[in-house]
Amino acid sequence: MAVTKAILEKWMVAQKRHRLSDKQVQMARELGLNPDKLGKIDNHKQEPWKAPLPQFIEEIYFKRFKREEPETVKPLKQVMAEMEIRKKRQKAEKEERRKQRVLSSDSAE
Repeated sequence: MAVTKAILEKWMVAQKRHRLSDKQVQMARELGLNPDKLGKIDNHKQEPWKAPLPQFIEEIYFKRFKREEPETVKPLKQVMAEMEIRKKRQKAEKEERRKQRVLSSDSAE
């Protein structure tokens, strides 16, 4: 599934709202959690038996992947910047292919 800019923006909002670190956001993304639903998980003040959200994310990440943290941690801003660079490169390559196609069709005539 392709990661869109809108999804990353939702994660940025969730990161601020729930006071999560870049590492915890990446863990939650790898686990496939929904940024809109994190509030349901993070109500440990009303329900003291629930673990705080950052702790909960780290616990289920360890259960699933058998490691404490991701191998490489990338901040969301860096992911978005890489996405923009990739998009610009693809656009330039597509424009180059169009030019080549036009040139080859002109020389064939």
